[in-house]
Amino acid sequence: MSLATAPTDAPTGESFVDGCVRAADALRPLLEPTPLQRNAFLSERYQSEIYLKREDLTPVRSYKLRGAANYFRKALADGGKDRTFVCASAGNHAQGFAFVAAHHGVTGTVFMPITTPKQKIQKTQTFGGDNIAIRLVGDTFDQANRAAIEFAKETGAVFVPPFDHPDIIEGQASVGLEILEQLETPPDVLILPVGGGGLAAGVVQVFEALAPKTEIVFVEPAGAPSLQQSLIAGRRVPLENINTFVDGAAVALIGENNFAALKDRHPAQVVTVPEDRLCETILEMLNIEGIVLEPAGALQIDVLRSLPPERLTGRRVVCVTSGGNFDFERLPEVKERALKAAGLKKYYILRLPQRPGALREFLDMLGPDDDVARFEYLKKSARNFGSILLGIETTSRDNFDTLTARLDEAGFVYRDITDDDVVAGILI
Repeated sequence: MSLATAPTDAPTGESFVDGCVRAADALRPLLEPTPLQRNAFLSERYQSEIYLKREDLTPVRSYKLRGAANYFRKALADGGKDRTFVCASAGNHAQGFAFVAAHHGVTGTVFMPITTPKQKIQKTQTFGGDNIAIRLVGDTFDQANRAAIEFAKETGAVFVPPFDHPDIIEGQASVGLEILEQLETPPDVLILPVGGGGLAAGVVQVFEALAPKTEIVFVEPAGAPSLQQSLIAGRRVPLENINTFVDGAAVALIGENNFAALKDRHPAQVVTVPEDRLCETILEMLNIEGIVLEPAGALQIDVLRSLPPERLTGRRVVCVTSGGNFDFERLPEVKERALKAAGLKKYYILRLPQRPGALREFLDMLGPDDDVARFEYLKKSARNFGSILLGIETTSRDNFDTLTARLDEAGFVYRDITDDDVVAGILI
């Protein structure tokens, strides 16, 4: 689908798409269009034409570079290269900020939580080089963000927000322009992640103007459905508690500018993905396709499991794989959660009689494919019974039905704590 290029000088009252074309053109020295690849594995599974928009292949392995580049471009045009910049981030925004600052030869400060993994700190420093100073402040993003805003007030540095600003939205919208340029005709379905909402707000406006017939599906982690809850309420609703596993999309409150662009969407257009199941998709894409995706980048692929066949079969579907900054130190956790989601691993608290032969009786109840992955006494002082934390892995979820039936028949007392977040969070 061919798109016209906007003139070099911005006319008064230009459309959103005109501004996005201008932003996309200015982006080219930093970033060539990311690939739009047909994925044979997913296409066969869902009997459709599945394309991946590979934002995980940008120089900083996420789309965040786009919004940061557009924000810097406009700020520098307004004030010259003597300006200095600041942002707060524990991940992709920091890396995009650092990359763009180094490209333009300007200085910037990145505020990151003290708890940020060293790998992310090192990557940010690598992209920014001598142009970037990193300050570790607080234990959470909110604390680092407040420090960055205060720093901007005190020094006059330009604060670069992660998602809630028209210039950030305009830059992220270049993803949508590229999709339409890379396909002969618009896709039937476009699947977008939502965290703070910058990417979704920008791409939606492009498609509303240029491809209004495309069905758009928004995806959020089940533990942080900020857009879905705000659409239901008809206003922005801050979430009291969020699950931060999908760190690139776990946002308690969608951006103000972003919600303004999305507020007319129906809540049913938002589909949430359970975090444990998402881990199956991360491992599957790594092991089968050799594609490294962070949790937020895998959301758009995992949600295909939740959509009814009639929304996919025979249709052309584009999934925006928004990021690939996966910390491999998290791999054991991802494997653990994937096994739980597949029903292949469970945790129990078992009351084992304190008598000779009791442990052997229990072990004899295990099937040939059942493996004891964890065995830990929790209480040894009881005269008649001892409490044991027991982790079992197996090859089929049906094996657990057989095991529990044997335990019941033998009169063992046990409790399945696999899905008990409070108890499992303390013991496992």
